[in-house]
Amino acid sequence: MEVYAGLAGIPVVKSSISYIDGEKGVLEYRGIPIEELAKNSNFLETSYLLVFGKLPSKEEYEKFVSDVKDNLFLDRSIIQFLKDIPPETHPMKVLQSIIPVLSAFDENKEVLDEKHHYSALVNLLGKVPTILATWKRIKEGKEIVMPDPSLDYGENFLYMISGRKPDKLEGRIFDRCLILHAEHTINASTFTAIVVVSTLADFYSAVSSAVGSLSGRLHGGANERVYYMLNELKHINDIEGYVDQKLSRKERIMGFGHRVYKTYDPRAKIIKEMLDQILSLKGNNELVRIATELEKIVLDRLKGKKIYPNIDFYSGILYSLLGIPVEFYTPVFAMARISGWIAHCKEYIRENKLFRPTQIYDGGHNIRYLPLEKR
Repeated sequence: MEVYAGLAGIPVVKSSISYIDGEKGVLEYRGIPIEELAKNSNFLETSYLLVFGKLPSKEEYEKFVSDVKDNLFLDRSIIQFLKDIPPETHPMKVLQSIIPVLSAFDENKEVLDEKHHYSALVNLLGKVPTILATWKRIKEGKEIVMPDPSLDYGENFLYMISGRKPDKLEGRIFDRCLILHAEHTINASTFTAIVVVSTLADFYSAVSSAVGSLSGRLHGGANERVYYMLNELKHINDIEGYVDQKLSRKERIMGFGHRVYKTYDPRAKIIKEMLDQILSLKGNNELVRIATELEKIVLDRLKGKKIYPNIDFYSGILYSLLGIPVEFYTPVFAMARISGWIAHCKEYIRENKLFRPTQIYDGGHNIRYLPLEKR
């Protein structure tokens, strides 16, 4: 019997939700190229596509958006819960702990019922942005900004964290960022979600567990580390020496390379284009200059090695320009991935099979128990 540590490359499900061709740099949601969705769709429409397998009609779309907006506001008990959490707590821990509490406000409890799938989806899509924004304001000692249902989804989040109505371009760019992070086949957090739901735990438990998985530094958080790296490179003249030192030590340069993509990550290309758009609004930015030069030098040094920038390389800079603090980068990732996680839970549970892998035991046998006084 062989052990497949980490299950790398081992198929565990059949899925029609998303598709990646890592050699060609292709990412599709329900067969639609990510480039088309980022250009023409919005986050809530894309969420509907992921979960229900088709683009909504006008009536379906309007009802879905309305149902999400009906779930934007938090119960007073949830706000008090947030106020009682120590302010130094990382927002990923806050999010993971509070998502199961939201199930108490959902009357649809049966995990096999489509009503539960829908209510969990609109409840989490509505409340998670408000939870994150409310927590940010509380820990900063600022007045909480209530949601504004008249704003688009991305605009509303930027408004709640800052208290300022964002420019339309800012809102649209953030909404497109959410599309890019919404789904990415089977990974650690998505696998966690379907393992949990395979026990017939509810979708809130599955999503909370997925958030916990995403909080680990080997999964989420890469864009935070890229942002810190770029800030350490205080001058453009430091870059060549930094790259050469990293490569000579065989150390990884954050934001480059991907377990799946052996060419330019298609999401990174779109993020880079959006950076150019936001700079037209915000003006030149030193971090963008450093990142652009770093990309040029790394690609030159690693020519032919199929290592390119991934989505994390430029996304942190973009978030900073939108006023999102560094420790909220991974929570925003989680906020975007809710629809992907729920899509996989909904798909898996249709023909549910409880995950029950086995192990190869390599310990001892027939070892005698020694009483405490003889040890």
